[in-house]
Amino acid sequence: MAAVGFVSFCASGCPMMSWLRPGTAKMVSSQLHTTARSATKDYYEVLVLGGGTGGITMSARMKRRIGAGNVAVVEPSENHFYQPIWTLVGAGAKQLATSSRPTASVIPSGVQWIQSRVEKLEPDKNCVYLENNQKISYKYLIIALGLQLHYEKIKGLPEGFNSPKIGSNYSVLTVEKTWKALQGFQEGNAIFTFPNTPVKCAGAPQKIMYLSEAYLRKTGKRPKAKIIFNTSLGVIFGVQKYADALLEIIKSRDINVNYRYNLTEVRPDKQEAVFENLDKIGETKVYQYEMLHVTPPMGPPDVLLNSPVSDASGWVDVNKETLQHKKYPNVFGIGDCTNLPTSKTAAAIAGQSGILDKTISSIMNGKAPVKKYDGYTSCPLVTNYNRAILAEFDYNAQPLETFPFDQSKERLTSFHMKADMMPFLYWHGLLKGYWGGPAPIRKLMHLGLK
Repeated sequence: MAAVGFVSFCASGCPMMSWLRPGTAKMVSSQLHTTARSATKDYYEVLVLGGGTGGITMSARMKRRIGAGNVAVVEPSENHFYQPIWTLVGAGAKQLATSSRPTASVIPSGVQWIQSRVEKLEPDKNCVYLENNQKISYKYLIIALGLQLHYEKIKGLPEGFNSPKIGSNYSVLTVEKTWKALQGFQEGNAIFTFPNTPVKCAGAPQKIMYLSEAYLRKTGKRPKAKIIFNTSLGVIFGVQKYADALLEIIKSRDINVNYRYNLTEVRPDKQEAVFENLDKIGETKVYQYEMLHVTPPMGPPDVLLNSPVSDASGWVDVNKETLQHKKYPNVFGIGDCTNLPTSKTAAAIAGQSGILDKTISSIMNGKAPVKKYDGYTSCPLVTNYNRAILAEFDYNAQPLETFPFDQSKERLTSFHMKADMMPFLYWHGLLKGYWGGPAPIRKLMHLGLK
């Protein structure tokens, strides 16, 4: 059961990119319709902004600490998504409907769900403003707003999704398009991208590449396919141990990797993708594609841009060890919206949640926080339809593996943890606030040794 810590949940659950939000609810017709809820009070002891992974997890923990009636969650979306499974949805191995549940079903019982959007934060006055100028005050504020996808920043891409050749596993509206593009592939270039911005689940852009390559081999189309990974980064993965393992896979499968190339434009009528060379200003290269999987640029939610709680880039400015805000002692951040120097995954949120719970408890009791977050995160690097590498690491990009064996090896058990165990543990463990990362299990597995 402890294996939930290994999963790279890839997101904060609900937030969608702004230009796609209006149609989100139409995508999953089986969802229960929930009635809009507004605040029944204008003050809560703990106010949580965001109903994604971090927000739901912390609201569950705060409910147990101070009582449900003292906690509220602000979240506009009617549906909560388990996004890690979208890697497998895009590869045809899972159904999209399995990734979604009504938000009402994941809000802890008794906790107030305020179904609205945050319009403004005023931490100097201990309040936030929602839609319709509704003001909510708080004693403690937890910011868990996730991040925002920016497909619109790639010229031609939003309309390009009408093409059967383009998909993206990062949105509920486009993940099934990935599978259709893969099924329709005949011959030519299959291109996978990584943008020049922070991203959630940094391993996901290449997971779908490995799965697509495996699918093309299975269907006999691989000889006519050229697999291309164009990444804005200068390395295949930020932790050397796992990078070495991935480079071996890339070499054995004849995958072409181009470093420091960033997608700037899509021309769907010509099936062309335009990339800028980040090392040579002004230089671009045009690629023909038969299939294109796009990882969009990402950034902080609009409400955090130029906010008192954010740094110059718009990320919530928190202490990397305690998750307490650097300026406002009653404000805290968790997950993708923060400037924590670690990968933006819900495996990281699991580790952060346990620390943040203890941080807030200490502050409520008038004590200084003592527990420290070490930057733990993980990424299950799916490399085939029945294999995965379990990458776990810390702030220093050093492996922080839980099992007493080499997790950089492709394993069937690692794949089944990702595909079968993790969804159950996500809904019934992490979101209910019972999982704070695998550190205790790691200590047990390694007999107390580092």
